[in-house]
Amino acid sequence: MSDLRSTERFSDRVADYVRYRPDYPVAMLDWLQGEHGVNPHWWVADIGAGTGISCKLFLDGGYRVIAVEPNEPMRAAAQGWLGDNARFRIIDGHATATGLDDTSVDLVIVAQAFHWFDQAAARREFQRILRPNGLVAIIWNSRRLVGTPFLEGYEALLKAYGTDYTSVAERYGDEPQMRRWFGEDYRGMGRFDHGQLLDLDALSGRLMSSSYAPRAGHPSHEPMMQALRELFDRCAVNGHVSFDYDTVIYVGKMS
Repeated sequence: MSDLRSTERFSDRVADYVRYRPDYPVAMLDWLQGEHGVNPHWWVADIGAGTGISCKLFLDGGYRVIAVEPNEPMRAAAQGWLGDNARFRIIDGHATATGLDDTSVDLVIVAQAFHWFDQAAARREFQRILRPNGLVAIIWNSRRLVGTPFLEGYEALLKAYGTDYTSVAERYGDEPQMRRWFGEDYRGMGRFDHGQLLDLDALSGRLMSSSYAPRAGHPSHEPMMQALRELFDRCAVNGHVSFDYDTVIYVGKMS
């Protein structure tokens, strides 16, 4: 995905990403364990791990996690946050060249990153590093676009001011796409309610963690932030808005 600078575009947004991006629901890990036999004895490789948000869910569940992330500022943030955990390590690598040994992990997870990958090459790499009967789990926190005045207003704001919002949004996978990618190895999907309650400062940080939000100095930045404040003032209840997601996970093997 070099046309959108997939390994570089978050470098100047790491602080906002760490503070304001959502985590992942524990119910999703419970589902993986109950429905697919995943357990804390498994080695987990988090590919495109970013700042470690998805790593944290598995570390809290007792898993050993190897994070693979090509972006140096994001690796540094993950190391600073999670590096004291003896069950965590992070390395420089890509989805198509992880640097991991053959048949060395039991579960590959990709959270909020799969749409940046060369997906055919990533499949070959995942096949190489997975142990027999290992699993791949592709995860997105998918922001709800409709359902409340805030959600619909926020979507309109991104379309009005985002630098390449439509190009990025169209890359998220849906079930038919993921069925095709997994092929006969597809094992199923799960969907979980998730969300954040954000005050204005946190909402601003959440917006600026997005790679398509124009930074300060860009002609669209101040108009965008003014529109965000007006949207917040219209929609806030008790000083917060509800930023709602569907956390979606697709699971399969790699034969």
